[in-house]
Amino acid sequence: MRFLVVDDEPKMARLIQRSLQERGHAVDTVDNGSEALWMATECRYDAIVLDVMIPPPDGIEVCRQLRERGQWAPILLLTARDGVEDRVDGLDAGADDYLPKPFSLEELSARLRALTRRRPTERPVELVVGDLTLDPATRRVTRAGTILKLSPKGFTLLEILMRRSPEVLSRSVLLEQAWDFAYEGDSNVVDVYIRYLRDKIDRPFGRESIETVWGVGYRLNP
Repeated sequence: MRFLVVDDEPKMARLIQRSLQERGHAVDTVDNGSEALWMATECRYDAIVLDVMIPPPDGIEVCRQLRERGQWAPILLLTARDGVEDRVDGLDAGADDYLPKPFSLEELSARLRALTRRRPTERPVELVVGDLTLDPATRRVTRAGTILKLSPKGFTLLEILMRRSPEVLSRSVLLEQAWDFAYEGDSNVVDVYIRYLRDKIDRPFGRESIETVWGVGYRLNP
């Protein structure tokens, strides 16, 4: 999944970014409201972690403007201000959840999992494609009952393919969803990870579920 983190405290932003990246997610960071509005409008994110106290416009105004523009990525507000009035202002502006500082990174991750299951439509806790299952919460993958061990990026790529199966996804779409905005490599990295996934989830089981659609991209068949 791909997240946008908006926080003007460099240490906090790095902590959140590192924590989410260790879980295999792609993470972009900005430190002010103007850049947050541009990034959230130009890029597709599964969720936005938005600090309230950022250089103008502040987090609540960013949230309000995104909703007015029809941007409906789930928004989790972060702030040191945990009064009832602040929470109401944030939720009224269109935020989906509210987490006061200080907080644990585990709780942040759990709340993001909950938000991404609900938006834009209710998502299943466990993804199932044929005899392949993936649990985003426990990061557990099985095929025909056999537990598979995947790298963080391999897990992320498989999750994207499973969520949108049997849709054909181009290399550019997979790059956008699995790698962050700062990635400067070429699309061959997608082919490398597709081969990696085939070695993990297909070949040991005599399957060919990851299909190459020549000239278009890849899809996962049941």
